[in-house]
Amino acid sequence: MRDQMLRLDPMRQGVVEDGKGLHLIHLLLVSATAVDDNNIESATENLYQLYQHVSLSGDSVQRMAAYFADGLAGRFLTRKSPFYDMIIKDPTPEEEFLAFTELYKASPYYQFAHFTANQEIIEAFEAEEEQNNRCLHVIDFDISYGFQWPSLIQSLSEKATMGNPIYLRITGFGKSLEELVETETRLVNFASTCTNLTFEFYGMLRGSKGINLCKQKNETVAVNLVLHLHTLTNSTQISNTLISVNSLDPSIVILVEKESSRSLRSFLSRFMESLHYFAAMFDSLDDCLSPESAERLCIEKNHLGKEIKKMMNYDKDEENYQRLETWKGRMESKGFVAKKLSSRSVIQAKLLLKIRSHTSPFTTLGGGSGFSILERDEGCALSLGWQDRFLITASTWKCM
Repeated sequence: MRDQMLRLDPMRQGVVEDGKGLHLIHLLLVSATAVDDNNIESATENLYQLYQHVSLSGDSVQRMAAYFADGLAGRFLTRKSPFYDMIIKDPTPEEEFLAFTELYKASPYYQFAHFTANQEIIEAFEAEEEQNNRCLHVIDFDISYGFQWPSLIQSLSEKATMGNPIYLRITGFGKSLEELVETETRLVNFASTCTNLTFEFYGMLRGSKGINLCKQKNETVAVNLVLHLHTLTNSTQISNTLISVNSLDPSIVILVEKESSRSLRSFLSRFMESLHYFAAMFDSLDDCLSPESAERLCIEKNHLGKEIKKMMNYDKDEENYQRLETWKGRMESKGFVAKKLSSRSVIQAKLLLKIRSHTSPFTTLGGGSGFSILERDEGCALSLGWQDRFLITASTWKCM
């Protein structure tokens, strides 16, 4: 029955009218309440009604609601149920990689994070050129396929000359040995096409014991915490990571995190927060891809959909999504002080939206016109927003 309701039904394609969209949100909230209360009769009835209104090929609200319905059904079912694995089944590593790649190409979301971080790293390197022997060491706590680094490698190569080359070393932590090997191969091959640049990559498995990272004499050290801290399972791990980073005395620390509070204690609070966040994410894809594109379906199923279902089926703080204000407090408590982002980073982010988005990058949050770039915290943070919602925020830090 579920598969029939979720099929790519041309009769359900198109934009959901405002009233029907509100009804769909209402059904989600009623279903979530019933599931949270373990009210079997009410949950079954409301989920049945919900599946009749959602569609993988309809309006962005219908698409998002389909994955929330699956998440609720997965939470409602026991893991022993024959339907549980069908509903909650994770994408394969290949499917996950493809979805990440498609979102990276189509949306400014990840590009904003990476380009902003790289610009700040380059400027930290330039500020120390008289002392750093043209050596830059980037420590990336989540290498995530290495997508961030080709643009940095190319930019440094363009700065270098035959008589004044640049040495770049990247230490990257990955989830698996396979990911690290593939990332190293990809980055080394790319760097080999760049002139006057010596490149080295050191891969390490996340959670490796006995890691002794140290700052070599006269090198600029940049620590990259792009979409990493939220993956740590508790506050102790976050604190230990920040203490370790501080001990390196880096020239700059880049922090990028999603703007969402999903470590709230109650399930319904997490549900509401996630509903608002993913509504903006699904809606933003309208600006990037046509509704019927295979790339969009891939992103929604194997990237955003996976995140939705994962959020709803863990009661412990498996992921610590927080807002800027919370991360600011954590950073300051561990000996970091915020650093104002450069004007070049702001200009670059707005230029990215001008290229990648069909909406104006100069609108204010809540203007209702799509993507926007917003300076926050007196210029110490930069956010990518969609309509009235912050999606992701970059900030830069240095040791006190």
